[in-house]
Amino acid sequence: MDAYYNKYERDPQTRKRYDRRWKRIRDRYISEHPLCEECQKYGRLTPAEEVHHIIPLSKGGTNADNNLMSLCKQCHSSITAREGERWARR
Repeated sequence: MDAYYNKYERDPQTRKRYDRRWKRIRDRYISEHPLCEECQKYGRLTPAEEVHHIIPLSKGGTNADNNLMSLCKQCHSSITAREGERWARR
């Protein structure tokens, strides 16, 4: 589903933001923060699988560490759904 979304539904400008440079930033950040930061708030130790922009790049956010969070897939999906970015009706 993610691959389909990225290839056919994701905005081309957004796709450009998540390039090789982003992959290096993401890999570095997740190696420094290997546990889900959201789960840790509730005393759970869950391995992080994704890096989330607190303020989305599309809304002026940056790739600075203070705008990133390591999250497990479940927390990332939950936050993304709450914020409505990916699944918003067009």
